Amino acid sequence: MLKTIPTALLSVLLTAQPLLAQTEGTEAETETTVPTTEAPAADPAPQAETAPATGTETAPTDETPAPTPETADAPDAATGTDQAATAEPAAPRPGQPYIRDEFGDWALRCLRAEPGEDDPCQLYQLLMDEEGNAVAEFSTFPLPPGGEAAAGATIVVPLETLLTANLRLSIDNGEPKTYPFTFCNPAGCVARVGFTAAEVNQMKRGASGTLRMVPAAAPDQEVLLTVSLSGFTAGFESVNEQ
Repeated sequence: MLKTIPTALLSVLLTAQPLLAQTEGTEAETETTVPTTEAPAADPAPQAETAPATGTETAPTDETPAPTPETADAPDAATGTDQAATAEPAAPRPGQPYIRDEFGDWALRCLRAEPGEDDPCQLYQLLMDEEGNAVAEFSTFPLPPGGEAAAGATIVVPLETLLTANLRLSIDNGEPKTYPFTFCNPAGCVARVGFTAAEVNQMKRGASGTLRMVPAAAPDQEVLLTVSLSGFTAGFESVNEQ
């Protein structure tokens, strides 16, 4: 009887793979400069009234330009931020994968082809454990009509998975289907799967699937991963229309 793998064991499995200007003293210097003009002896009264008025008007005039550099800089800073935020990422080069669209929990992942060729795309989902760690990849795509399999899938799981235990996938509460592993490489162990039309329809109607695998270090336990089917129908049809 297989047990659900503890979090600690799953962790082991995953391990394998402008300075501001100083303005102080400006007002003091301005006030000292204003009284330097001496009033004529013949008419002291008018000069006495004019000097205070001049000093009063000069002080605000000197203080007013101070905020001007900050006000002028603010739009420039905002403009730079807006330009950075609206900058578009560089277009992928031939051979590079990219996400063209998203459907619920699925992404339409494509591979940039050579100029003049269509980019091949697949429906893709990164499977996570309960702690939010990426564990496996699930990619699926429609196959040409006429064959027994209506869709193909590539499932990549971590290395050190018990290959002889195979990979099992169930939809909702249905019976799990068993799929053998095809090969392993430095990226992980790969299972290439074929789905019949009935199985594809089951996935379209379903809410979620459960992917089961067994770690080689603990063959009496198993790792369970949830495969969300939210957006699967729209995503699969999008790939099929290409």
